[in-house]
Amino acid sequence: MKIKLIYILLAFLFFSCQHEKKSELVQRLEGIFYNDSFASIPETDFNVADYGALADGKTLATEAIQKTIDAASTAGGGRVIFPDGTYLSGALFVKSNVELHIGEGVVIQAIQDNDHFPRLATRIAGIEMEWPAALINVYDEKNVRITGKGTIDGNGKYWWDKFWGDPPRSGGMYPEYIEKGIRWAVDYDCERVRPVVVWESEDVLLKDFTVQRAGFWTVSLTYSTRVHVDGVVVQNNIGGHGPSSDGIDTDSSKDVLVENCDIDCNDDNLCIKAGKDADGLRVNRPAENIVYRNCITRSGHGLITLGSETSGGMRNIEVYGLEAVGTNIGIRFKSAKVRGGLIENIYFHDIKMKDVANPFHFELNWYPEYSYCTIPDNIPEEEIKDRWRVLSQRVEPEELGIPEFRNITLSDIKVVNAKEAFYANAYPEKPIHNINWNDILIEAEHSGKLTYASNWKMNNVLLKTTTGKPIELVDCENIEQPQIVKTENQLTEKPELSIEQQIKNVGAAIVPVNPSTGQVIANGDTTLFSEKITVYIVANENSDLTYYEPLGDGFYHTPVHISVKDAASVIELNGEREHEYAIILYSDNSPENIDNADSWEFDAGNKQVIIKKKGNSFNLTIH
Repeated sequence: MKIKLIYILLAFLFFSCQHEKKSELVQRLEGIFYNDSFASIPETDFNVADYGALADGKTLATEAIQKTIDAASTAGGGRVIFPDGTYLSGALFVKSNVELHIGEGVVIQAIQDNDHFPRLATRIAGIEMEWPAALINVYDEKNVRITGKGTIDGNGKYWWDKFWGDPPRSGGMYPEYIEKGIRWAVDYDCERVRPVVVWESEDVLLKDFTVQRAGFWTVSLTYSTRVHVDGVVVQNNIGGHGPSSDGIDTDSSKDVLVENCDIDCNDDNLCIKAGKDADGLRVNRPAENIVYRNCITRSGHGLITLGSETSGGMRNIEVYGLEAVGTNIGIRFKSAKVRGGLIENIYFHDIKMKDVANPFHFELNWYPEYSYCTIPDNIPEEEIKDRWRVLSQRVEPEELGIPEFRNITLSDIKVVNAKEAFYANAYPEKPIHNINWNDILIEAEHSGKLTYASNWKMNNVLLKTTTGKPIELVDCENIEQPQIVKTENQLTEKPELSIEQQIKNVGAAIVPVNPSTGQVIANGDTTLFSEKITVYIVANENSDLTYYEPLGDGFYHTPVHISVKDAASVIELNGEREHEYAIILYSDNSPENIDNADSWEFDAGNKQVIIKKKGNSFNLTIH
């Protein structure tokens, strides 16, 4: 009865809690953006049709639309309007004192050709470099509006296929870069056009429009001040799933309000960034004084994400009134041991999550294949791009690269149907510390795990799990556990089987095993990542097997293909993530040699050839 009373009290607190008194930050931003004088534009219309723009979806309208924008700017400002229809366009640059009004029934569609998007100085994924302009640009301007219930169509599949082919990872630049060992470079070199960019600008309003099919990040706000994003809809998963199609990213900007948005994408839905590694530390511009509120997220990898670009630091951020429906992660922190940055004074409250696998996921050693950039020795000097040198520049001293997350409060949050309630992984030098949890209800299969965390306070936090176990703590200090309740109607636990019995049950010639879980991997399985993988070749016959493992942040899955040929004398393995493989081949006799193995030995007692090889793709020939 006591547990039920606690649950009823917590539910009452969650649903009745209303933050009647708005924070000082919210009040200040509302005072800026809700003032009639904010980003005010002269009431003069300039019609793109008068300057020769055709809305047939075939005729390139870039020049005509830009002439209209320029005419409005020259006249001292005004509103650019469009007759209904689809306008095929390259890069457009909205000028100071101009409103680009994309009315309902109007579509501005990106032409699928990089030549129509001039290269400009910008920042891409935390690094300053030249890159193609966006479809709609606000570049070094003041007092600008982009409004209307029309659509900005990124026409992104052209760039998705350029990146990884169709189906994904079947072609494009991605597999080529994987083979060269430079996975981290392909996002920068592919040069995918973004739909909307606000760069080094002030007093900008983005309101009510829809963005579809982004080639890369959808709405990027970089080095800008006083930006209001209101009622923007992002629909990127139309006609496929493009890589890295973030929703709304605020990057080293300040005084930003994002509200009333609806985001469906294939990466971080709502995100705050502040530069990457040595280049981000050089720029040293924080993201600060930011409010994200009253938005909903659907497909995607983060209801609200801080990072992974954290080098300039983040502070004074409030996030509330959000709802995640089926988003992979809820509140997400990402960084790496070369990012650095101080992230502090962050407040999350009044948030709902349903069918979110990982509601609180804090990974500060995120996606090593992407985060730690090293140019392989076998790449010729003349092929090395300047941006690669920037990306691979070491952070010195190394301690400067360790990010610190502290002084974070989470309150009035309800989570239903999660898999792992809590996950945190930081560093002994700088654990994730001083985190306060208040009035939170979580229903999840597992409690989760914390590594290198300290000083977590939990007040009125109820965790209902199918295991009833507490959060696993590794190298943590002063962590309060939530109130934990084991849910009823548990599934009967299956008895654990030995590896030998599992291999026998699979009945296949090739049987990979994930040592971290102690489970065999059958053909077509999706497995967890493990640094080490053991592959048993149990029959000397030609055979093929493919399984899938998480790639990068765990929400893409990449195939691992293993093939045995010529009566097990040739073993081919092709994947994207590097592992320490132990390949065990049953044989009565020792081979004479094994080409391309790191090492091998023959165990006469067990009649096994044990081959060690570290890599992601390789061939082994047994003589």
